[in-house]
Amino acid sequence: MCTHYRAPGEDPGISELKIGIGDLYRRDPWAPDVYPDYAAPLARADGDGLAVVVAVFGFWPKFMQPERIDENGRKSRKLDTVNARAETVGSSRLYGNAWRNGQRCLIPVRWICEPCYESGRNVWHRIGVDGWQPCCVAGIWRRYEGGDGRACVGMAMLTVNADDHPLFARMHRPGDEKRGVVILRRDDYDEWLHARDIEVARRMLNLLPAADMTAAPDQAPSTGA
Repeated sequence: MCTHYRAPGEDPGISELKIGIGDLYRRDPWAPDVYPDYAAPLARADGDGLAVVVAVFGFWPKFMQPERIDENGRKSRKLDTVNARAETVGSSRLYGNAWRNGQRCLIPVRWICEPCYESGRNVWHRIGVDGWQPCCVAGIWRRYEGGDGRACVGMAMLTVNADDHPLFARMHRPGDEKRGVVILRRDDYDEWLHARDIEVARRMLNLLPAADMTAAPDQAPSTGA
């Protein structure tokens, strides 16, 4: 599960993604470190091409969710919708319509951050592709209306079970289910966005081999606002 990642902006090498986020960053820049409810870019299908827009990290942003009161009169925690499980995305009441409607997107990242407890305490690690080149995580998106009446976009990263993955299995607390985000290969970007057959898209929901990835302790702050 990823709740914090580093988004590329005008970083060297971003042009290699071939999704053109530089102009968007100059018009409407985002914070490099992205947490739930933060703004960040995504690319989605636009006809046979793609459109790059600023979205909110969270399919149903927490600031839009109603307050829920439990039987003891206490406020319940709001739903965390930054990650969607690939195994149930099509049947989910929250994510299902977007999945069935083909609302898939590319979420550009420099790296994602995950907690590692191998030392006996939480040491946040950055995880990315070999050489820390920018890459894209498979995601889904939806439109919603902001408090000012403007149309906005929310997004979630797709995750799969990672119990047997040499890198992702090292993350999170011992005993917890291991999950990893789906990092797409660049040759698959177009098909991910434009495939009309949902099953074609579903077959792309696999973890990148650990040999093509890298991980290191992260020196950035481990908590967001």
